[in-house]
Amino acid sequence: MTRLDKYTIWTRALSTTLIVNLATIGPVGRIKKAPGTWGSLVGLGFYAVFFHYASPIGFILLAALSAYLAIAICDAAEKRLQMRDPGMIVLDEVVAVPLVFVGMGGHSGLIAQYGGWPVLLAGFLLFRVFDILKPFGISRLQNLPGGVGCVVDDLAAALAACTTLHLILHFFF
Repeated sequence: MTRLDKYTIWTRALSTTLIVNLATIGPVGRIKKAPGTWGSLVGLGFYAVFFHYASPIGFILLAALSAYLAIAICDAAEKRLQMRDPGMIVLDEVVAVPLVFVGMGGHSGLIAQYGGWPVLLAGFLLFRVFDILKPFGISRLQNLPGGVGCVVDDLAAALAACTTLHLILHFFF
């Protein structure tokens, strides 16, 4: 038993079908063309519904809980599929996308200040760039074991996109 197994033992009680469907967000991860992009789009919805109006503490707690659940589910899915970070697992993108918009939500946040959808679109595109290219050592995070490696590189890509988006909004608008 690995150290991660100790914290994710609860996933053993879930059926393989449920684990795989959670990790792939049902049919989303099975879309042939660019499943990660579709998963990221679901992540925008996840942000809009659960994070946009969250308090700072609520945002942090929800992000931490989402990351933990995603790590556990992605780890179990990798083991059951006997594949390392397959493209069909898109839960990692879904839980990462809200981090792109840290400090930007609410009625008077940067998203509202700059017209809503342009900021969301810019954040989405920046996340996809950082998720695909994985610069700044983000690619090395994929080498972490199991679900941690599957999810943490996406979280890092989201934080890089967040930093870039804040800088763009600060210096250019």
